[in-house]
Amino acid sequence: MSIPVVDLADFLSGDPVLKSAFVERLGKAYEEVGFVALKNHGVPDELIAHIYEYVQQFFSLPLEQKLKYEIPGLAGQRGYTSFGREHAKGSEAPDLKEFFQYGQNVEDGDPIKSEYPENVKVAEVENFNETLYQAYKSFEKSGTAMLQAIALYLGLDEHYFDDYVHNGNSILRCIHYPPITVEPKSAIRAEQHEDINLITLLVGASADGLEILTKQNEWVGVTSLPEQIVVNVGDMLQRFTNNKLRSTTHRVVNPKREHWHTSRFSMPFFLHPKSSMSLACLESCIDEAHPKAYPEATAGDYLDERLREIGLKK
Repeated sequence: MSIPVVDLADFLSGDPVLKSAFVERLGKAYEEVGFVALKNHGVPDELIAHIYEYVQQFFSLPLEQKLKYEIPGLAGQRGYTSFGREHAKGSEAPDLKEFFQYGQNVEDGDPIKSEYPENVKVAEVENFNETLYQAYKSFEKSGTAMLQAIALYLGLDEHYFDDYVHNGNSILRCIHYPPITVEPKSAIRAEQHEDINLITLLVGASADGLEILTKQNEWVGVTSLPEQIVVNVGDMLQRFTNNKLRSTTHRVVNPKREHWHTSRFSMPFFLHPKSSMSLACLESCIDEAHPKAYPEATAGDYLDERLREIGLKK
């Protein structure tokens, strides 16, 4: 399936016609599909290549070394989470993956720093920590620009989301789906789910496998070109817009048998606001045909609820 392609350079061009066209195309895509492929996204190709290199080195470490970075009590929000620990909401089957999560670095004296655990530093892979830091900052900058476009589409001030995502609770997740060594019980590496956050920025994975569920209730594969990243709506934004923007159901399926011996690596950046942000449905998205669909909640309350549902928090 070819998903709508948008060019972030249009939004940042300073040309009001190009900027307006970007906003409209992005908004329509998020109403109809929930995903876009983003060109000129601002994350340097060299940085992406380095992060994949170092992440592969980390996941190649012996399990006992990786387990040093699995910190009890952090609900997987920092450091390593071992194979089979997470499952999709509503599913008891564990996803066939291990992952490493890197979070916010508060560097401006903001007292919100006390809310976030320290990032877990990996000693065995040179440049691993610094490269994750650089990638995090780059994704955060691009994601903020995307939210500015979304704000305009919703009739809000362009910078409505800026303060909420500055020093927000965003997460960079590095995922490894190991080779398949025995006949799998399921064709699914990661069960169908919707993301929790506002938007997700996904650098092209090292192998195919991502599928989305269309309005026609059909699963279709999604691929983006090497110079593009996929950006999708998460549940927080769907709640905030009272279902105007769609948090699309997606999954990761197993490769063809001839590729079972290969690993798959994926690098989603989950853009979260500060925990205090209200997710109350926008009044402008509520009318007789679209009554208020969700109770009021903060981003922090909702995240806590979802982490329990997917097995990362007790």
